[in-house]
Amino acid sequence: MSPETRLAALGLTLPDPPIAAGSYVPVVRTGDLLYCAGTIAVRNGIQTHVGQVGREQTVESAREAAAVCVLNTLANLRAAVGSLDRVSRIVFVSGYVNAVDGFAESPAVLNGASDLLVSIFGEAGRHARAAVAVNGLPRGSTVEVQVVAEAVAG
Repeated sequence: MSPETRLAALGLTLPDPPIAAGSYVPVVRTGDLLYCAGTIAVRNGIQTHVGQVGREQTVESAREAAAVCVLNTLANLRAAVGSLDRVSRIVFVSGYVNAVDGFAESPAVLNGASDLLVSIFGEAGRHARAAVAVNGLPRGSTVEVQVVAEAVAG
């Protein structure tokens, strides 16, 4: 089953691609690799998750935020290559979790992103990953996700 078909089967729709919030572009392609700028949890222009895990957010709500970030990243990927079916592999995910000092469950939070990518891309969605806790993110976001993907030529 193709990624676009899996996305629909999961009952998910992608948002409009988020507009860059600074002096950068959402996706840069070099060869077959697509480097995606970080995305935060925004839906219809409104942040869905704000605040630190361990204070305003729980691990579970932050997992949900990570999944929202991935949907925004996938919207940027689709805009860059025309269809998620042209994405042949998710290579790497960097995840940043806005959390209280000493927070050690960033991997559990980032599973929200990783699990969704595997649900959509199957084995091609399995990727290398970094999951890092930080003391702040843009606009007070709970999670930010960056992705490197591979796409078919053309």
